Amino acid sequence: MIPVAIQLFTLREACQKDMKQTLERVKAIGFQGVELAGYGNLTVEEVKATLDALDLTVAGSHVPLTDLINRLDDVIKEQKLLGNTQVVCPFILPEDRTHEFYQDLPSVLQSIQLELQSHGMDLLYHHHDFELAPYSDEENVLEYLLRTVDGLKLELDVYWIQKAEEDPIAWINKYKDQLALVHLKDMTKDERATFAPLGTGRTDLSAILNAATPAYWIVEQDQTDGDPFEAIQTSMTFLKNEGVI
Repeated sequence: MIPVAIQLFTLREACQKDMKQTLERVKAIGFQGVELAGYGNLTVEEVKATLDALDLTVAGSHVPLTDLINRLDDVIKEQKLLGNTQVVCPFILPEDRTHEFYQDLPSVLQSIQLELQSHGMDLLYHHHDFELAPYSDEENVLEYLLRTVDGLKLELDVYWIQKAEEDPIAWINKYKDQLALVHLKDMTKDERATFAPLGTGRTDLSAILNAATPAYWIVEQDQTDGDPFEAIQTSMTFLKNEGVI
């Protein structure tokens, strides 16, 4: 059985207000792990203690690229404390989404990856839809990064693949050897095509669950119309009905 984690960016407001209570609620809903995006209102040491007390594991950690570049030693110390081996580059700032920036990015990521690997960790890349725009006539930005950075792992986000009008299953099959984590998301059936709790939208999640074998399934909902805790409860109910957990 592949364990199920929650990307805590989904609950970012609750994490900033009370990280400990948020983690307790995540555990009560049935999640087995978390993917971190900062530490909320706690220190990294307090997060670790809370996770241990709740028997929650760290599936991965989203770390801004600026931190990976400028404070990698501190990042590595924190991830070792957390027991995390999967460090994720989560986002490229809008002003950096240029051909020139992407041209230099592989060497930057390669340097980070080599240092992480020397400490028993891997660098993962989490994409949105903008990386699925062309980099050259032959490949898009994400394909280019996955080809040119030796050892780079993929955190596949099925919503953003679908948003870019590509096929999640095709990506899973093409990059099965680099696929480390999968962000499970659903897309609303209406014209907004925005984020939805799992099982309530148009995404063929059953096919995705049957096709991929990541280290963790990670539930994320970037935005919710109502209470995000209710949304992730709906998602967990769907996964239980699918026999995932």
